[in-house]
Amino acid sequence: MGAIGLTHAGVIAMEVLSVNGPMTQAQLAQLVRVQAQTMGKTLSRLEAHGHISRQRSTSDRRSHVVSLTDRGREAVAEAADMERSVLAAASIDPDVLRQELQAVVRELATRISSTDVKTIVPAGEPSLPVEAN
Repeated sequence: MGAIGLTHAGVIAMEVLSVNGPMTQAQLAQLVRVQAQTMGKTLSRLEAHGHISRQRSTSDRRSHVVSLTDRGREAVAEAADMERSVLAAASIDPDVLRQELQAVVRELATRISSTDVKTIVPAGEPSLPVEAN
């Protein structure tokens, strides 16, 4: 993802925002399964590059609501395009791979009884976060 100026963590955070919409930094950290401090560092980089915006919550002045910007939505689309092109070059059927990866994530979610993982990849969801080197 370096080609578009994003880290693996940044792409995952933006894809979760793309699927779920604006949410607090704490909610995002919980869905991505990282510490709030770690998510804060990732969001600072994304904000500096114009991919996300953070605004103080109107319901809880102690927290910030994180939203994708237009530039962030473009970056998510570009990351998905890169994923498709890499998979096409590798002669892997992206739909089959996506289904298999979703099955793995759902099985792991069942084993650890985690509703967070199931929320990220609900049954029938067409895409997973992009894997980067």
